[in-house]
Amino acid sequence: MSAPVLELSGVTREHRQGDLVVHALRGADLTVAPGELVAVMGASGSGKSTLLHIAGGLDTPTAGQVLVEGQELTRLSAAALAAVRRRSVGYVFQDLNLIPALTAVENVSLPRELDGVRGRQARAEARAALDEVGIGELADRFPDEMSGGQQQRVAIARALVGERRLLLADEPTGALDSTTGEEVLRLLRARCAAGAAGVLVTHEARHAAWADRVLFLRDGVVVDTSGPVTGAESLLPAGGGA
Repeated sequence: MSAPVLELSGVTREHRQGDLVVHALRGADLTVAPGELVAVMGASGSGKSTLLHIAGGLDTPTAGQVLVEGQELTRLSAAALAAVRRRSVGYVFQDLNLIPALTAVENVSLPRELDGVRGRQARAEARAALDEVGIGELADRFPDEMSGGQQQRVAIARALVGERRLLLADEPTGALDSTTGEEVLRLLRARCAAGAAGVLVTHEARHAAWADRVLFLRDGVVVDTSGPVTGAESLLPAGGGA
């Protein structure tokens, strides 16, 4: 079997507010293999976004191990960690983090250029990614010239560009209509089918139905890990999903 792309083992994250200790995560375990899409569900404040941030090296656990392609993130230097985030991890978070002064194609190509890819090649890859998410014609527009849904697609294209092995998506369809949202989930599913590993945070069962399995969080604790959401077959389009 292929080695896991992502491994979380006994991950705990505590936040201190004066004398009060808030446990965002408690001893969480998660392994995601190449080709697998895992949905994470739970109530607001259950630890879903914290888990995603820790998985991508954007936050540091108080205890436990986080491995991405066999590299223990907490042991890496700041420069090495930044390189893993650029090369191996694609992020789609609720805060899109697009740079207002850059066009869509410039926003998407920036991570590749920062990683040493020549400008012309990086732009070509970025345009291909924008085409993949259906907004290639908007490549030269700035974020404030696009709708919220179009900006969301730019953020998704940025997550997909290059050879990202781990895709982390936090409610990636939030600003999209149902048809476009399903197209985005189909893209994530296709990237996983091509060998990436994906983690999708969602509160909607019809979106979790695209996943191979579902992890449920409650108050920072993994309370259940199961196969696809019950009834997923009826929620998936023909040819899509679990």
